[in-house]
Amino acid sequence: MRADRPRAVALRTRLLAALLAPLLAIAVLLGVAGAALIADVVRRTNDRVLGGALGAIAETVQVERGEVTLDLPAAAFGMLENNERDNVYYRIAVGERLLTGYGDLPAPPAGAEVADTPRFRYARFRGQDVRIAEVRRELPRVDAPVIVQVAETLDSRAALRRRLLGALLGGEAVLVGMALLLIRPALAWSLRPLSRLRGAVAARDTRATPDLSPLEPGPLPAELLPLADAFDNLLARLDVATAGMRRFTADASHQMRTPLSVLKIQVALARRGDPAALPEIADAADRLEHLVAQLLALARAEEAGTSPPLEPVELRALAIAVLNRRIAQAIEAGVEVDLRAPAEGVTIASHRTLLFEILSNLVDNAIRYHRRGGNVMIAIERDSSGVALSVADDGPGLSDADIARAGERFVRLTSSAGRDGSGLGLAIVRSAAQRLGAAVEIENTRPGLRVTLRLAGADHGGR
Repeated sequence: MRADRPRAVALRTRLLAALLAPLLAIAVLLGVAGAALIADVVRRTNDRVLGGALGAIAETVQVERGEVTLDLPAAAFGMLENNERDNVYYRIAVGERLLTGYGDLPAPPAGAEVADTPRFRYARFRGQDVRIAEVRRELPRVDAPVIVQVAETLDSRAALRRRLLGALLGGEAVLVGMALLLIRPALAWSLRPLSRLRGAVAARDTRATPDLSPLEPGPLPAELLPLADAFDNLLARLDVATAGMRRFTADASHQMRTPLSVLKIQVALARRGDPAALPEIADAADRLEHLVAQLLALARAEEAGTSPPLEPVELRALAIAVLNRRIAQAIEAGVEVDLRAPAEGVTIASHRTLLFEILSNLVDNAIRYHRRGGNVMIAIERDSSGVALSVADDGPGLSDADIARAGERFVRLTSSAGRDGSGLGLAIVRSAAQRLGAAVEIENTRPGLRVTLRLAGADHGGR
């Protein structure tokens, strides 16, 4: 692992935080909502009991001989008994006149009209918070209404609320604790495929030779399949690249052995004073130079990776550049090379370097394996299907068997027997054409041979 590589939060920690944070937020929300619900339930329940006691007392208020009388029932106060022994207070007044009870119990606020149904409110009495229930009774032959009030302290309500809140918070604590205990093994189980994938990659480091075969981590979940596929694609591309390097090294060492051996022999002869060795040295050097150039061209043509970027290429100018390179070779071989192309030129979107290598190798083959006095024609044509770039000669052509083998690496065809060459020309053409997405056609014209490069659907036009 690189020491300077920035490190992010661990994936396990991220997942744990992502799972626990919402769980804790939900627990807090449930706690707040539960506390509000508990307070409301406790209030309603105790108010119902307090209202029952109030009603029982209010029912005993009567008028006898023009006087208001009442009989306080013991059961009414028994309803309010609880373990916390809350204090209970009452007050019964006719208008402003106290009939019985605690005279200092807070009377209804001034201007507040007491209804004939129980009404509840909080108040402060004798240093304690109390809950007061009050109701109004209208009695016959009594001018003022009778106000009946019953109050109790809040210890019982607070204790019940604490017990219910404790149960709620305890349940939430158990829920979060169980989640913590279960999430960690669940995360370990969920991340096990990732560990297998990491192990499959790490196992490659223990092998003496690089293993670029596809990974075999076992079944993977859908989220890891794109990662595994991308890594397999990377390994495949790397395998192709390294295979190309190994093949290039093997080809170079194999093909360069012969001219280097010739050079060593001729140099030894030259040291002994043999004057005929110098032309042989020059010829071997030329052949070695040609072989190295073709090996490098083949390596460029077979280079793995993304497709080359497109650029506008004017084919007539490209053909003239190839002719300028091969003109000395054509003169030395006694071969006439002509160019037939539209006067307005043909421009396509392609890759100039690869097209140059293709055309240069086709012209080189046509000149190299031709007879003296022969003709080679470079033709550029375009039609509705695209652009055709061809090189034709009027030589002996190839047999059907040779046409089938044309393009194989280091294969010397029958027609090339006794001629200098490395057997790479058409291999370079096919490899470069494959990278361009073009088709290569080889046909006998009797006399002669024509090799055509078809760039189907190329973006073309006059210039």
